[in-house]
Amino acid sequence: MSLLPLAIPSPGQSVWHLGPFPVRAYAIAILLGIVVATVMTQRRWKARGGAPETVLDVAYWAVPFGIVGGRLYHVVSSPDAYLGPDGDPWRALYVWEGGLGIWGAVALGAVGAWIGCRRHGVRLTAFADAVAPGLLVAQAIGRLGNWFNQELFGGPTTLPWGLQVDDLHLPPGHDPGTLFHPTFLYELLWNLAAAALLVLLDRRLRLGHGRAFWLYVVLYASGRLWIEMLRIDPAETVLGLRLNVWTSIVVGVGALVAFVVVGRRHPGRDTTVLLTPPTTQDDEADTPDRVR
Repeated sequence: MSLLPLAIPSPGQSVWHLGPFPVRAYAIAILLGIVVATVMTQRRWKARGGAPETVLDVAYWAVPFGIVGGRLYHVVSSPDAYLGPDGDPWRALYVWEGGLGIWGAVALGAVGAWIGCRRHGVRLTAFADAVAPGLLVAQAIGRLGNWFNQELFGGPTTLPWGLQVDDLHLPPGHDPGTLFHPTFLYELLWNLAAAALLVLLDRRLRLGHGRAFWLYVVLYASGRLWIEMLRIDPAETVLGLRLNVWTSIVVGVGALVAFVVVGRRHPGRDTTVLLTPPTTQDDEADTPDRVR
């Protein structure tokens, strides 16, 4: 008996037009994720004693850096479509087609966040702790863009929640009607569960000094490790494993070490979010992110 009626259907289209302007589901998912992460971070930043508007100031730097970093990592980890024999280097600029590597987005986004934090006199580690759960939720929402684009799915499966893919996006060597692992859904659910766990642990353990962020990396890398091994989209391999698998292992282990080391040196939460804590009764307008 065919499981096709129980399968997850892929959307019929991923682009709509408002007159001459295309509206792409992938872009909507990314923007919606950014908005939700910003709102979550503002609430957490305020709870830590910071001014909510500072989050927007830092995001002004972090978001563009993150998008550029994500695209660069995607091109490096999956170069054939851009730099291969039949590739088109100009397509590396077509971000709206999909393809943002999270590790590159986090790495270069952190550089942008550091610049923003320095300009506004707040601690990067404190800001990273505030933004960590929002990043997981944003990544979960962003995976809906992969669903609309019918990309980055896993290998064939007979599970009832298999993903239908139309003939245009069907990988070579697979028959029409083949169902695939919906890795977009696996990662979406993993990220939401990890975000909830991170918030819970942060409240109970009062994580600070970057520990919530390092725990975010550990949780995400753990999920990405097994999800990445299900995927069949073209990617660079090292010693028989996809580059993203190695990255998840190395980054996840490094983050775990950082979480433990920082916890031993700085248990508890930050006492201030400011780079230079005030020592006098400064005017509050001059120190908007002072812990109150």
